[in-house]
Parts: sequence; C-alpha cells; structure tokens
Amino acid sequence: MNLHGLASAALRRLDPERAHGLAIEALKVGLGPHAPADPDPMLAVEIAGLKLPNCIGLAAGFDKDAEVPDAMLRAGFGFVECGTVTPKPQAGNPRPRLFRLSEDRAVINRMGFNNRGVEAFARRLAHRRGRPGVVGANIGANKDAEDRIADYVAGLKRLWGLADYFTVNISSPNTPGLRALQSRAALDELLGRLAETRREMAARAPSQPMFLKVAPDLQSPEIEDIVGSALAHGVDALIVSNTTVARPHDLGAPERGETGGLSGAPLFEPSTLVLADFATCCAGRLPLIGAGGVGSGAQALAKIRAGASAVQLYSAMVFDGPGLVVRIKRELRALLEAEGFASVGEARRAGLRS
Repeated sequence: MNLHGLASAALRRLDPERAHGLAIEALKVGLGPHAPADPDPMLAVEIAGLKLPNCIGLAAGFDKDAEVPDAMLRAGFGFVECGTVTPKPQAGNPRPRLFRLSEDRAVINRMGFNNRGVEAFARRLAHRRGRPGVVGANIGANKDAEDRIADYVAGLKRLWGLADYFTVNISSPNTPGLRALQSRAALDELLGRLAETRREMAARAPSQPMFLKVAPDLQSPEIEDIVGSALAHGVDALIVSNTTVARPHDLGAPERGETGGLSGAPLFEPSTLVLADFATCCAGRLPLIGAGGVGSGAQALAKIRAGASAVQLYSAMVFDGPGLVVRIKRELRALLEAEGFASVGEARRAGLRS
C-alpha cells in the first residue's frame, strides 16, 4: 500500500465528517496524489463545448467550497465539480449527518447543503482564474429561501465567468421540498428564469454550459417531463444521478436505517438503469453524465455503454482515497482496448445501438 493508501486507511478510522475535513486540509497543503499530466486521446471527450482530457469527473459534494479543485485535477480527474453552493452561508443539518456503511461500500448523508456561501466560493474561483482544467459550480437554494428559484438565479449571476459550467441541483433529498422542482411546471419555471438570466449575462461575458442534476428515484413520465423541459430551456447536459432515498433490502451495515441520501456501490445498478432510461428518452438530443456507484473501470464503462458521455464519482473515494481515479482510468483504457474501441465515444455509440 502506498503513502496515499495508508493515509486513506487511517482516515477511515475517524468519524466520516472529521475525516473528510482532514482530507480537504491535506489537499490544500499539497499532500494529495499527483497523476501524470499526459492527456489520453482514448479517454478524452467533449461535452457542451468543454474539452475534457479524460471522462472521469469528480462529483459535487466532495469540495463544497471550491477549496481544492486544482488538487483534484492534479490527482487525475478530467473535470471537477465544486459545491453545492447556496447564496447565503448555512450550517446544514445537525450532526451526525454523514455515515460510512463500510461493509456495503456505501455512504448515507443528510448534510443539507452546508457551505460558506457564494461570496467565499466566488473569491476562490476568481483566485484560480486562468489556470488550466475544467471546474464547474453546482448551485442550490438556501433551506430558508422564500423564493428558491431566485436563489439559483443569484448563484448563476454571481459565479458567471468564474466557473467553466454550472450544474443546477434540484435532486438532493436533504433540503425539504427541493425535489419538487423536478415536476414539469416547477422545472419549466426554474429553467425558464435561468435561461433568461443566461441570455442577460451572455451580453456581458461568454456563456457557460448549464447542466441539470436529477434524482435516480424517477419513473418514465417524470423522465419524459424532465427531458422535455431541459430541451425547451436550453439545458446543455443532464447528470444522472444524485443520491437515492431508497434502501436496498440487502444492506448489511448497522447505519443502513439512517435517513438521507444513499450513495456508493448499492446505487450503481439503479442509477445505471435510470441513466439508460434517460438515454432512450433523450435519443441523442442531450449529452448525459453518469454518476452513482462508480468505483472501477468496468463500472465507468457500464455507464458509458448505457449512454453517458462522461462519468462522475465521489463516494468510492471514501474507501479508496483520491488516488482511485488513476486506477479507474487505467482499467477503463484496458477495457476499451480489449473490446476494440478507439475512444469513449465509440463505446457509448456501440452501447446505444445494442
């Protein structure tokens, strides 16, 4: 086991939230892994005009306050998504609110969008302006907001020109009522106001892509409504999916009864199934980013074959550390070669035809 593996093992002996905080502090002082910077054309992709050196991204939730995006890019991620950030700072839900289900390789969280607010987030992104690497901002609404849509608009305006893309998070189960924004009428209002804001802001600075992150707990009519609304209002890609409120019957860890969103290995199968449903509904009209339970090259490839142009991960790092991304890229490349694919895009197209 290398140094980073030993450090990850030590952190797993601590309270999960404390371990996460220590990991962020270590990354801030340069103690994270440094992957080779050589681009790999086989793994490179382009989504909504963003040229990604590889298709493995860091999901939102790990770096809520945009403290270590460059450290995670150095670790080997092809793109990094920071947040979720809200207009005002908020403490989030009471502790304990993060639970490590070790025997299931899963995590339950009910963090509640804890973050230091958009002003601090914006200052950090402004400080890294001009550096290489694609860094996105995942925006959300404060728990006590009277007008939640106005919070998304405020986040978009404040971070315009600072992030390479935006993700609209309407799918966290830990802010009461937030997932109601996935209904067609509410989503049309939200995306319509954001589209208007994008047009207004594009007159001042070049436009950045906007993604929408959805829940895995959706049925076919809801998927059709989301895709229809996204297409109508100029959304550039969908991220499928966030954590689930479902609890598989075979979870073994004693923490399995905690409330919150479940992520990690048990989410892989259901999130991949709903990803395939979105791919069918989109019929090539919207790029998809697959998230949920990715912890190996084989799982990344399964998401790609289900219709994803790229994938994101987070929870697997709780068990394997940030050096995991290098292994996943190596495994994915070997699988692509073994199956005769020259690129991620070719594997995705073959999967959609099968």
